[in-house]
Amino acid sequence: MNRRDFLACVALAALPGKLAAQVAPKAARIGWLTAQQESSLTPYLAAMRAGFSDLGYVEGRNLTIEYRYGNDAVERIPELAAELVKLPVDLIVAQGAAVSEVSKLGLPVPIVYVFSGDPVSAGFADSLARPRGNMTGLTFMAAEFNGKRLEILRDIVPDLRRVAIVANPEHPGSQIEHVYSEEYGRKLGLKIQYLRTRSRDELTSAFTTMAADPPQAISVFADGFAVQNRQSIIDFALSHKMPVVSGWPVFARSGALCSYGPRLTESYRRLADYVDRILKGAKPTDLPIEQPTKFELVLNQRTAKTLGLIIPPTLLVSADEMID
Repeated sequence: MNRRDFLACVALAALPGKLAAQVAPKAARIGWLTAQQESSLTPYLAAMRAGFSDLGYVEGRNLTIEYRYGNDAVERIPELAAELVKLPVDLIVAQGAAVSEVSKLGLPVPIVYVFSGDPVSAGFADSLARPRGNMTGLTFMAAEFNGKRLEILRDIVPDLRRVAIVANPEHPGSQIEHVYSEEYGRKLGLKIQYLRTRSRDELTSAFTTMAADPPQAISVFADGFAVQNRQSIIDFALSHKMPVVSGWPVFARSGALCSYGPRLTESYRRLADYVDRILKGAKPTDLPIEQPTKFELVLNQRTAKTLGLIIPPTLLVSADEMID
């Protein structure tokens, strides 16, 4: 090695970890796998790419991402996963409903996932600290969000006493959220009505139940089914003067009174770090599953005015996004 090459190596070794990673990460080919449509994930994919950029990866130069979308047909996931393995890819990043399907396939490559449910209840892990098999990643679920959402409703809705929860009991971790909501509701002096909505028929039945004896507000547990049917839930609620709260910003942007939950873009950005660590030799079982650490509150002032509600100044100043 000549003197110039030696000095270059010394300089590289002396760089801070993040900057060194930006210099020359190993070229990689990964798969992106989801049952959703591309358009529904645009801001989240941008966040993931930004995460890769922070680590020195440039798509088309030292990073190739093979994208596969189920276009709302989860039954296509096995076929799409097989395509990615055949290419081949170094690992697969699985999103949403695709995660449960991928977990059944016994794929020969590592899986990094971002998942709205509880990985332990879903059978992906013994605990958040102990992932199973060749899968690890991030979950959006944290039961305490549900308590905060009930507090927000109590602070906005005068004399709040009755709240209906619309939830899919088949969503992993939904039972944990249910129990937490019941317990926290009692502390706030609220009566909680739990309505199971696994299908369109059950959602229609829930509407009939609420129309016959209207609650003062609705809290929606966010999952794929709720997101797909959010507009009908919100439209029903507004027609009966019921404010809706949920966990993901798309609900508030669609007409719910507010949303409070994980900053989803941050979780998608964090995916890049998991991918990078596995590409550098880490085993999925050595990487604990991460829960959200950053949260956001989105308030819909337009909906509040429609319902004749006044949002307290303390909430207004703490809002991350305001919809007028």
